[in-house]
Amino acid sequence: MESVPVRCPACRRDHAYTTPVHQCPCGAPTVPPLLRGAPVTRITHRTWNDDWVTVRCRGCGRHDQWPQPELCCPCGAVLRIPVRPVAAPGSSSRRARPAHIPLPRTAPAPRPPFRPLTIRTARDAVASAALYLKWLGYRDVVGAAERPASRIDLRAAGLVAQVDSTTRPATLRDIECLWLNALSASVSSVFFSLAGYAPDARERADGLGIPLFVLDLTGTPQPVNSPADELLSTGP
Repeated sequence: MESVPVRCPACRRDHAYTTPVHQCPCGAPTVPPLLRGAPVTRITHRTWNDDWVTVRCRGCGRHDQWPQPELCCPCGAVLRIPVRPVAAPGSSSRRARPAHIPLPRTAPAPRPPFRPLTIRTARDAVASAALYLKWLGYRDVVGAAERPASRIDLRAAGLVAQVDSTTRPATLRDIECLWLNALSASVSSVFFSLAGYAPDARERADGLGIPLFVLDLTGTPQPVNSPADELLSTGP
């Protein structure tokens, strides 16, 4: 695996980013080739086309689309890490994004490795969040067949969760609606977002103690505030 230094352009914090490893259908490990020295970019708007990158398997030469590597900084910025373009006949190459953030402030409780679900659709995002909640230790995690008016996508024993799979950062109103739903049911709440959070939304979540996670397209949620770090560390 390749590791490169990354500096967040928003807060100037330095990170060490490790390239994610995918498995080609031939069985060989496949790694997006990072473009060393190229500046990272902050993701402020997502499109599905920009969230995938062409990677060539060194074992069989196959070209496949894999989630573009990205990194979520604790300051709330979601960063895209560039990769070297792959010349594939009849296809175009894209840049890749980072998929790792620094370890949480507290050491996580011993758990088996989380097995993510690659996100290709909005339904995959909800399924990935459900898997993660079960991995954290929540019981009776269930999702709605159709999204209700409350926008609560997942429920578990003592918990409600919202999964925002849109291409815009979650808003202050999103956070407050989730909090009111949890308050009325006397349970805790968790928010998952593909595109991150608006600054006022994150500030409000910090004040209310709502854990915030960013989903990358590998399906691995990343904590972006202290309540999320604490949940990852201690579980429910």
